[in-house]
Amino acid sequence: MNLPLTKKLGRQSKRLPEFLSLLLFMLLCACTAYWVMQLIKPPLRAVTAPPQAEQAQVDVSLAAGLFGGRGTVTVASNYQLLGVVAAKKDEDSVAILSADGKPAQAVRQSKELLPGTSVKEVHATYVLLSEGGVLKRVMLPEDARSKSGMASPAPIQAPGAPNQDLPPEQPAVPVQDK
Repeated sequence: MNLPLTKKLGRQSKRLPEFLSLLLFMLLCACTAYWVMQLIKPPLRAVTAPPQAEQAQVDVSLAAGLFGGRGTVTVASNYQLLGVVAAKKDEDSVAILSADGKPAQAVRQSKELLPGTSVKEVHATYVLLSEGGVLKRVMLPEDARSKSGMASPAPIQAPGAPNQDLPPEQPAVPVQDK
């Protein structure tokens, strides 16, 4: 029984040096290929991250009108506020406005200036217009504020001087109701 086993090992032992030589040659080729690739590869380029897309900023104040709040107020450029008559009762207040270069007209609060545009609020220095549901602020020009004495402090009265608490008379302006 030992005879056939030794014959098999004998044949295999003759090929063992050839097999090891082949294995070592393959290992030598792999090492040589690795080092040749390391020597001839191009230098690394700097890789930058792709630019981040700028996310659109959501203006939450635009939805404020849905929940009973006030939306943002934009400045109206095609309207010009020429004068204001602010009364104690809000509904009696009048604004003198010029739209799109047309002649000025006096409009009461909550009345229409143009179709689709109405005066929402009248304040001492500005007026809020509602144009298609969008609030727009029209400011009184600086020169008109200084003429009416709003920008300057109240004058100091000398003792014994007559009472000048009454406002100066202003020319009458016709009010148009639409």
